[in-house]
Amino acid sequence: MVAEAQSEWMADREQDTVELAGLLASWAVPGTVLILDGDLGAGKTRFSQAFAAAIGVQGVVNSPTFTIIKEYAGRSMPFYHMDVYRLSQEEADELGLDDYFFGEGVTIVEWGSLIGDLLPPQRLHLYIEHLGGDKRRIKLHGIGERYASWCTQLRQDRSGNNNG
Repeated sequence: MVAEAQSEWMADREQDTVELAGLLASWAVPGTVLILDGDLGAGKTRFSQAFAAAIGVQGVVNSPTFTIIKEYAGRSMPFYHMDVYRLSQEEADELGLDDYFFGEGVTIVEWGSLIGDLLPPQRLHLYIEHLGGDKRRIKLHGIGERYASWCTQLRQDRSGNNNG
């Protein structure tokens, strides 16, 4: 049986989202996979930018909506940023995503639930809900021992943010 856990992070301002991205980035190792979902404008790309900055990516990180996959050099590992919103499951299957998921870098997939059958069995799924203004609720679902422990750690830490 695969370990699973959930957590929630309340972001009252953009800096709270940046803080969560930085914390998760500090735990990331090669092969880390994060799946981001949420409505248009919820903050998926902003989260990805903050995560990339936290692992040492230099320069501009923008949405890969039309290029599908962007690769960046990080301080200690590559960063793979994907947006699969415009892909069918079949098109995504032809991209060789496993090379990224099980490679030497960290992968963030925006709109990842659209290719659910192609995702690795162990991953951290984040659903970003826009609550108006700068407020966001980020629901985290860790699948696999590593990611389940991240959710447990987030629930325990609370690190000054009113998270639960």
